[in-house]
Amino acid sequence: MSISQQKLIETLQHNYRAEMEGAATYRALAEREKDLRRADVIRRMAENEEQHAARWAGRLKDLGAPPPAGPFHAQSDILLTARVSSIDNALRKLEANETADVEKYTNQVVQFNDPPTTAILEDLAKDERHHSQSLQAMVITTDNPQSRLKSILRNEKHLSTGNWIGDAIYGVNDGLGAVFGIVSGVSGATGGSHVVLLAGLAGMVASAVSMGSGAFLAAKSEREVYQAEIAREQKEIKDNPAEELEELSLFYELKGLTSMDARYLAERVAQDPERMLEVLAQEELGLSKESLPNPWQAAITASLSTAVGAFIPIIPFFFLEGTPAIVSAAVISLIAHFAVGAAKSLITTRSWWASGLEMTLVGILAGIVTYVVGVIAGPLAQ
Repeated sequence: MSISQQKLIETLQHNYRAEMEGAATYRALAEREKDLRRADVIRRMAENEEQHAARWAGRLKDLGAPPPAGPFHAQSDILLTARVSSIDNALRKLEANETADVEKYTNQVVQFNDPPTTAILEDLAKDERHHSQSLQAMVITTDNPQSRLKSILRNEKHLSTGNWIGDAIYGVNDGLGAVFGIVSGVSGATGGSHVVLLAGLAGMVASAVSMGSGAFLAAKSEREVYQAEIAREQKEIKDNPAEELEELSLFYELKGLTSMDARYLAERVAQDPERMLEVLAQEELGLSKESLPNPWQAAITASLSTAVGAFIPIIPFFFLEGTPAIVSAAVISLIAHFAVGAAKSLITTRSWWASGLEMTLVGILAGIVTYVVGVIAGPLAQ
């Protein structure tokens, strides 16, 4: 037996043991769970883990090696958490384990050039990802409203809000902060000469182009990821319709429907493959075509708003030089910082004055630091 084959066998035996221990853990938690609906879902996950172990046992048999012998015990740290804390905290730990398993199986695909093993690894990585999502959904349903909202927002943060007003505010903020720093630094180095105007204009153009191109590429990437995920989900529906139907039923059940109602609703949705694809994309991946940003709109909004913010600190230098220009630039820039901070309250829950004051203090700190750097570095650059 070659060293590479021995390594493969040892890894698959480890995978088998991990799946059996996972199944034992799920069953132990199901026994402690008082909610019958949740306990049933947890038991089904245990059965799924045992199915995973059976696939590893089959592959080990093909390689002429036995699976590890039992008994297999539940993970002690998970059970301890359930005893001294709560079932939900134990489920949170399991969710983290499932996420780690996805990464582990993905790495093994790269590590071993063995097509039969790769096929199993890819299937099981997908299942473990579903387990993680199901566990998260189960915990969210019992959390307080604030925690639930945080979880939802955390899952959706990879998608743009599509709110151009919010994008514009943050664009102005970036442009203002960047060029105010440039103006302060160059003013400290030159005493407020005409060079400040040139540096500010260059910074404005560079910031606007950079922000615009970055926003365009980010929005375009989101669309490409969406299309790739949709294509993958579409293939899964075609190749494993029963499994996807079960997955959709589980999502509905975790939302509070009975097992029978969840199954009925899932079967109704499955009658229209396109609708099923749309629902699974939303439930499983958090993807929605309507929420995707328009790359060109994102680029234009980011570029123009950044340019507007960046233009503010250099306005006095069109008419003044020296100390009057520096003072005027500082005053209007700090007023603009407060205004932008207050405007951010439109898309956050903070009060307008607290947000504005925070931005002003950040602007003061940035202005002082860059001005001092300019004063110190100016003579060195001459």
